[in-house]
Amino acid sequence: MNSAQHCHDKNSVNDVTFSVGRKLQITLLVFCVVLALSRAIPSQALYSSIMGYLSLVWWAVLIGLLLGGIIDYFVPDGFLIRYLGQRKKSTLIYAAVAGFAMSACSHGILAIAIALYKKGASVPAVVTFLLAAPWANVAMTILMFGLFGWRAALLVCGAIAIALVTGWVYIVLDQKEKIEASYAEVQHDAISWERLRDFRAGHAVKGVAAAALTLANMVLWWILVGVLIAAVIGAYVPQHFFMQYLGPDLSGLSLTLLFATVIEVCSEGSSPIAFEIFNNTGALGNSFVFLMAGVATDYTEIGLIWANIGRRAAIWLPIVTVPQILLLGSALNILR
Repeated sequence: MNSAQHCHDKNSVNDVTFSVGRKLQITLLVFCVVLALSRAIPSQALYSSIMGYLSLVWWAVLIGLLLGGIIDYFVPDGFLIRYLGQRKKSTLIYAAVAGFAMSACSHGILAIAIALYKKGASVPAVVTFLLAAPWANVAMTILMFGLFGWRAALLVCGAIAIALVTGWVYIVLDQKEKIEASYAEVQHDAISWERLRDFRAGHAVKGVAAAALTLANMVLWWILVGVLIAAVIGAYVPQHFFMQYLGPDLSGLSLTLLFATVIEVCSEGSSPIAFEIFNNTGALGNSFVFLMAGVATDYTEIGLIWANIGRRAAIWLPIVTVPQILLLGSALNILR
């Protein structure tokens, strides 16, 4: 980036405007109306369910938006393109390592993943990051070992394996032009860190806030829709129903996959549920399917990929991941 470009960046930060997108405005309005009406229902089961989900995800979403804003404002395009923008296997390793370093749940990871994509990360790298980060990050790995003991190693390694295999398939799809191209195609020979060297608190706060708001307009309305649907399920579907039908057979795995698809819970919230499934059924594979399907087939994440990357990239995600998840889940049930 030359000095003229940098000067233009400074001016653009001063001239930035903060506006909430129309989709987010409408979703927030509907969400608030439903929340208010649920408070008036005598049983208040829906209200309690909504508030329970919000208590699980609000901090993760906030951290994700903040980290996404920091990445968007401070990290040069060329840096991410150098390490995450290439169509090769080493890029997938970098993406998985980045996912391991990000201690954010699945909701927070959404904002970070879209920020990486906007900065030039390739679609295979974004998908690998998105699949690996929620279950293979440092904080979640510790939590999983606390819940599952040594078996957590199987779950974490399985998540990383599926992330890498899926990323490799996306590289092949990219080479055959079966998915959308990357968001940014820029030269990365010279990487400038001028915004870090010429740090100004006022510019930084305004720039990060503007970038975070842009990400919020892209992802937050999807998350709110997911919370509402999950809250309805949590309020009105009996818990014993899950335990009764999620056995260690193909039908149990299929039902687990279906429930994980429609239940929108952040990774920290999903882990205890997955442990309860294992504790009541002895089916480690079902727990793995519940955890992974919540990322691979979740309508929030598929919708975000559809809206921000493209229709084909979104459609291929469950096609590529579901057979892997069911196969590995079946193998884990046999090992039990």
